[in-house]
Amino acid sequence: MHRSLWLKDVADDLKPTTPLSGELTCDVTIVGGGFVGLWTALRIRELDPGCSVVILERDVCGGGASGRNGGFVMSWWPKISSLTALCGVDEALRLAQASEANISELGAFCAEHGIDAHFRQSGWLWTATTDVQRGAWNGVQSLCARLGRDVFKTVAPDELARRSGSPKHLEGAIEASNATVQPARLVRGLRRVAIRSGVTIFENTPVLRFERSVPARLGTPAGCVTARRVVLAHNAWAAEIPDLRRTILPVTSTIIATEPIPERLKAIGWTGGESITDSQLMVDYYRTTRDGRIAFGKGTGMISFSSRIGPRYDQDEALNRVTEADFRATYPHLADVRIEHSWSGPVDRSYDSLPVFGHLPNAPHIVYGVGWSGNGVGPSRLGGRILASLALGVEDEWSRCGLVNRKVKLFPPEPVRYLGGIMVRSAVRRKEAAEADNRKPAWLDSVLSRLAPSGLEDKSA
Repeated sequence: MHRSLWLKDVADDLKPTTPLSGELTCDVTIVGGGFVGLWTALRIRELDPGCSVVILERDVCGGGASGRNGGFVMSWWPKISSLTALCGVDEALRLAQASEANISELGAFCAEHGIDAHFRQSGWLWTATTDVQRGAWNGVQSLCARLGRDVFKTVAPDELARRSGSPKHLEGAIEASNATVQPARLVRGLRRVAIRSGVTIFENTPVLRFERSVPARLGTPAGCVTARRVVLAHNAWAAEIPDLRRTILPVTSTIIATEPIPERLKAIGWTGGESITDSQLMVDYYRTTRDGRIAFGKGTGMISFSSRIGPRYDQDEALNRVTEADFRATYPHLADVRIEHSWSGPVDRSYDSLPVFGHLPNAPHIVYGVGWSGNGVGPSRLGGRILASLALGVEDEWSRCGLVNRKVKLFPPEPVRYLGGIMVRSAVRRKEAAEADNRKPAWLDSVLSRLAPSGLEDKSA
C-alpha cells in the first residue's frame, strides 16, 4: 500500500497489533480504527469504564483517511446555513459552537496525553483565487452576524496576499479558531491512549462476514467477534454495506508535498501557519508543515463503479499531475521547488457534506457514523460522543442531536450513480478550468455542475 508523507513520518510507530485469532466476546465492537473509531472507543470507556470495547481495523490505525488527509482541524461554522435548515437555529448554533470549542479541546487533549501531533492553532483562510469565487463566504458571514457570532473576519487583499504567500489570493476571510495537525501523529497517539484505557485493538483484521443477529457476529480471516453492540466507523468503506451504499459516495482527494523550503516560505511571507482553501467545488486546500514543506491538496473527485475502493484511491499519477498543476498556478514563484511526496485517499462524501448518524434498519444494536466529506479531523471527536451515546443507549444531547436519524438525499443507484458521476465530475472540471482562465463556462457544464454534491462550505452564489 502507498503511504502518505504523514505515515512515512511515523513509520517506526506502525508496528501492528496481532491480528484477531479465534473466538472473542465483548460488549461493543467498533469497525474501523481511525479518528471516528478511536474517539468513539475512548468516549465509551469514559461513560462506562466497565464496558469491553474491541476495535477491528483492516490495516493499521490511521491507514485509511485518518492518516492521509490534509490535517485541517476545522469547525462546522462553514456549514451553518445547512445546519440551520436541517435542525433549526438553536441546535445549529449548539453544534457549530461545540465544533469550534472542540478545536482547542483537541489541542488540550494532545498536551494532556503527550501526543506530539504538531497542533498549531493559526486559523483558516477561506479565499478566492478567481473572480467568480469572490465573496463565496458572504452568505455564511452574514448569517453568523445575524446569529450574533463574529466568526469570519474579512482579510484585506494586501494582507491576504502576504499571509498566504501568493498574490493569486484575491480576497478572503479567516476563521481564527481553526488549527492544523500532523494527522498520522494524532491518530497513532489516540491509539496509544485507547490501548492504555483498556480498549482492545486488532489491526490487519478486516471484517469479512457480518451477521446482524442479536448479539452480532463479525467474522475475520482467522477469528470471530460476538458483540452486543456494533459501531460502524470505517468511513468510505461503509459503502460496501447495502443500507449505506447510497448515503455516501467515495471520492478521491489528492495531496502533494514539496521538499522542505523554510527559507522560501519566509521570503514569500507564509510564516503564520494558516491553513488555506480556495472556493472551487473541487477545492484546493494547503498548509505548511513543521519542517517547512507545503502540503497542497485537491478534491480530485475520482469515483469507481459500485464504490469499490482499489489501488487508485491510494496513488494515481494523473491525479497527482492535476494537483501539482494547481499548486504551480497558485505559487508560480515556486516553480523550481521539487515535489517529494504524493498520495491520495478516499473521502466518504454525503450529499450535503455533513455526517450522518443512525442505526441500521431493524438493527438498533448496530450504529453508524458516515459522510465526513473531508472534514473529519476535528468533528470526528464530536462524532465519537454521538456514536458512544447511541451505542450505549444513553439519552443525551448527543444521541438526540440534529445529525442523528436525519433524512438525507441519496445518491442514485448503479449504473446511474457511476455514469452520472463521471459526467458531473467532468463538467465541474471543465467549468472550473474555464473560470480559472476568466472564460465563461459552457452552458451545459454549468447546468451539470449544479447536480454535484455541495462542498464543505455553504458558498454564496
